Amino acid sequence: MEHITLLLAIVIVTALVFDFTNGFHDTANAMATTISTGALKPKTAVAMSAVLNLVGAFLSVEVAKTISGGIINEDGLRTEVIFAALVGAILWNLLTWLVGLPSSSSHALFGGLIGAAVMSAGWSSVDGGTVVTKVLLPAVAAPVVAGLAALLATRLTYRLGGKATGGAQEKATAKGYRAGQIASAGLVSLAHGTNDAQKTMGIITLALVTGGVLAPGSNPPVWVIVCAGLAIALGTYLGGWRIIRTMGSGLTELKPPQGFAAQTSAATVILASSHLGFSLSTTQSCSGAVMGAGLGRKGGVVRWSTATRMFVAWGLTLPAAGLVGAGAEFLTQQGTWGVVVVAALLIAGSGAIWTLSRRKPVGHGDVAPGGQDAAAGTGEPAGVVTTAIAAVSPPPTAAAQTHDLTATIPAPAGPVADPARPATV
Repeated sequence: MEHITLLLAIVIVTALVFDFTNGFHDTANAMATTISTGALKPKTAVAMSAVLNLVGAFLSVEVAKTISGGIINEDGLRTEVIFAALVGAILWNLLTWLVGLPSSSSHALFGGLIGAAVMSAGWSSVDGGTVVTKVLLPAVAAPVVAGLAALLATRLTYRLGGKATGGAQEKATAKGYRAGQIASAGLVSLAHGTNDAQKTMGIITLALVTGGVLAPGSNPPVWVIVCAGLAIALGTYLGGWRIIRTMGSGLTELKPPQGFAAQTSAATVILASSHLGFSLSTTQSCSGAVMGAGLGRKGGVVRWSTATRMFVAWGLTLPAAGLVGAGAEFLTQQGTWGVVVVAALLIAGSGAIWTLSRRKPVGHGDVAPGGQDAAAGTGEPAGVVTTAIAAVSPPPTAAAQTHDLTATIPAPAGPVADPARPATV
C-alpha cells in the first residue's frame, strides 16, 4: 500500500466508482422480475440483493484473473491506460442508465480497456484469442442459452401446475412460486457478485501490476476484494430504478411461475460461467431469460420494440466504450494536463447525465406492481414472434367460452318474462 502513487490511487478510486455504477446499473438483473410480480417490495429487494452481492464477491477470483492477466498484455502497460478505460466504461454505463436500457457493464469495461490499450500500444497489446473465447462467444451464447432454458422451464412449469385451477389452489401455487422467486433472485444476486465484482477486482489488480505494486499474475489482495464487494453492494442498494422498470415490465408481463423460471435459468448460466472463468454479461443472461420466459407462457407478449433497442445497445457497447477509452487515452498521453482534462470531462459528463435524469426521476414507487410507470408500456402491440406463437395456440374450448359468458353476463334482477309472450312496443 505504501508504494501506491497519486495516479494509481486515482485509478483505484475510479475503478470503485465504475463498480458502484455497475451495481445500480445491474440491480435489475436479479430483482426486476421479483419486484414486478410482487414477490418482494422494491426496497426490500434491493437491500437483499446488495447483501448477497457483497457475499458473492468473496466466492471466486477466476474472472478477476481473466481480466488482470488474460485480455491485455501486462508488459509495458501504463497505469493511464486503465484510467482511460474506466472513463469509457463509466460514461457508457451512465448513458444507458439514463435511457433505461439494460446494457452490459462488463462489455463497457472490456470495450474501454481494449480501446485504451490499442491507442497506447497497438493491437498487439490485446490477446485476441482470449477476447473471442472468453468475451465475444459468451456474449452471443449466454442470452440464447438462458432464453431457451427459461422458455422450456416456463412451459414445463405451467404443464406441471396445470391442475391447479381452483381459486384457493391457484393462490397457494402462486404463493409457492413467489417464495421460489425470492430464493432464485437471491441466487442471481450471489452470482452477480461472484461475476461482476470480480471485474473491478481484476482491473484494480491490473493497475497494481502496472504500478509495480504487485507481481504479474498475482491474485487480487484481500483489501481489493473487500473494497470491490462494498462498492457494488452500495450501488445495488441504491437501485437502478430506470432499468428495473424496463426489465420488470418493459420487455414483457411476467407471472410468478415465469419469474421463477427466468431467474433460475439466468443464475445457472451465470454461476457456471463464473466457475469456468468466462466473463459474460449478467445483463444479457438475465434479459435473455426474461424474454424466454415471456415467450414460454401462452398469450405472453414480448415487446420487441424495447427488445430491439436493447439489442442495438448491446451491439454498440464494446465499440462505443472503446472509442471513448481510446480518446481518453490519447489525452492522457499528453502528460499530466491530459490526465486532468480526462478527469474533468468524466466529472462534467457524469454531472450532465445526472442533471438530465432529474428532469423525469424514476423511484421505487414507479416500479412496484401497479405503479404509474410500471404500467406505462403495457399497451404496446405484440411483435411478429409473439403473434406467430399465439397463432398456433389452440382456440378456447366451448366449455371455456360458456364459462366466460356466464361470468360476464349477469342474470336479470327482476322477474323473468314469459318467452312465449311477445313483448309489446
